[in-house]
Amino acid sequence: MIRIPETDPFLPAEGIHNLRDYGGYRVAGGGRVKTGLLFRSGHHAEASERDLETVAGLGLRHVIDLRGDSERARHTCRRPQGFDAQVLYFEGETAGLAPHLEAAEGSIDAESAHRAMVSLYAALPDRAGLNSVLSDYFIALASGEGASLVHCAAGKDRTGIAVDLLHHILGVHPDDAMHDYLLTNHSPRNEERIAHGMALMGNKYRDRDEASMRVLMGVDAEFLEAARRSVTERFGSTDTYLERQLGVDATKRAAIKDQLVDA
Repeated sequence: MIRIPETDPFLPAEGIHNLRDYGGYRVAGGGRVKTGLLFRSGHHAEASERDLETVAGLGLRHVIDLRGDSERARHTCRRPQGFDAQVLYFEGETAGLAPHLEAAEGSIDAESAHRAMVSLYAALPDRAGLNSVLSDYFIALASGEGASLVHCAAGKDRTGIAVDLLHHILGVHPDDAMHDYLLTNHSPRNEERIAHGMALMGNKYRDRDEASMRVLMGVDAEFLEAARRSVTERFGSTDTYLERQLGVDATKRAAIKDQLVDA
């Protein structure tokens, strides 16, 4: 049974896509993930002045940017006046391109786009740059310094995997974690989000049909399941992957849970 948050997770935004609180879910053993501390989104390069006011009101202590150097250079995030959160990122590339763009390189129709996205999700857990910034993400969450926001380019693929891993640590049921992941397809102004993503792809991908582009700009349960399956096949369990690749051992998992779960 899906146990979704009791309040709307989406925050009003004009130029920041998919901005939402990913807390509020019940966890195994009792309790609920705290709200008002965990936020996720796409990049903030086109944030409006009103969006910046919204971000300023979140009281962020950490922003975790899962993008690589070239992505950050192309779409530099805007920050509100007085912004003093620590921005965590990897110096280098966390993906050759944003995953939806990588998938576009080798796809010609919706079916091949879907296959490409599944393959990319399966490979993401092995990316050293992404693993590095994910490790920093969990260190920040364990510190208990306050609210954080995690984002990538579109706020759906690398961000989706990061949030799914955290939900696992906190004891959120996998079905509830999947529900959160799939909310991207139901975000406010979703058609605008898709159109924006298509525009960013530019003329290089102009031969792709709309159905293909919608696959690339959306999320699908098979995508996230591919990442989950890859982790368990290669490491035996998600907890082993967290410990060996990201340095999140039982002690750190307990610290993160202590900071982010209300009894």
